[in-house]
Amino acid sequence: MLAAAAVCPCPPLLQPQVAAGAAAELAALREGCAAALDTLAEARPDRLVVLGPDAGADRTPYPPGTPGSFRGFGAAVDVVLGSGTPVPGAAPLPASLAVGAWLLADHGWAACPVQGLAVGTGCPPARCAELGAELAAGPARTALLVLGDGSACRTVKAPGYLDERAAPFDALAAEALGAADSAALAGLDPVLAEEVGAAGRAPWQVLAGAATGSGLAGKLLYDEAPYGVGYFVAAWS
Repeated sequence: MLAAAAVCPCPPLLQPQVAAGAAAELAALREGCAAALDTLAEARPDRLVVLGPDAGADRTPYPPGTPGSFRGFGAAVDVVLGSGTPVPGAAPLPASLAVGAWLLADHGWAACPVQGLAVGTGCPPARCAELGAELAAGPARTALLVLGDGSACRTVKAPGYLDERAAPFDALAAEALGAADSAALAGLDPVLAEEVGAAGRAPWQVLAGAATGSGLAGKLLYDEAPYGVGYFVAAWS
């Protein structure tokens, strides 16, 4: 069963050493992420699954102890998924899950075991729903840390330049995340999401599949577009 969920964006800039001089600009975003993780811990889950986008069209699981790094972003910072010793020879975490691992370490997460699941940005909505239902199946109290950014086309300086469809897409996503509206998340258009660079679409739709019938309520904790990219934080409990 799905006990709780936290939705956070996954820009590497969340890590202060990556952000360097711009670190203070995202302080409020980090505070929102910490508050969302508090909600997860308060739910007393039996396990936590960290979901994040990656290339491809399906899923890739990552066991506890999988290492990750921010070295490719100019910061000598290494992370491990969950606690314990890094798994030798393991394939490294994709960037989104590395951000999740860092958020958990920064939070001091110790509430339950952690595992990871990368979801391809091309994963169809129906498949996302199936993956979510699989995660929520069974009696174990499952919590989800769902990582993903909104559109990358909110301004002319955004990574994807300005697309007039980006702001309405983000508004719809933010409303659905804040209201824990699984149906609205499941209805997000994957083609439009790809065109406006919204990498969070697939993980959000996995969340929708997991949360269907759960009765969870949502709260939107952050909704801004620094650097022209939509970032949302929400807590479902």
